[in-house]
Amino acid sequence: MPKSNKLDPIISEFETEEEAAEYDRWFHAKVQASLDDTSPDIPHDEAMARVKAAIKAAAKKRA
Repeated sequence: MPKSNKLDPIISEFETEEEAAEYDRWFHAKVQASLDDTSPDIPHDEAMARVKAAIKAAAKKRA
C-alpha cells in the first residue's frame, strides 16, 4: 500500500490525503442516504420545538 501524502495542518484538518478521501466518501454517503430517505418530513416549527426542548433538558441536567 503506498504511503499517503501528509497534509499541512494549516490547510487541512486531516493528517493525510487518505484520511481526507475517507472522510469525503463517508460524508457523501451520509448526504446520499439523507436524500434517499423517504420518511415524512418534519415541519420546521416542530423541529425547532424538539431542539429547544433538548437544549432546555440539557441545561436543566447541568444545573
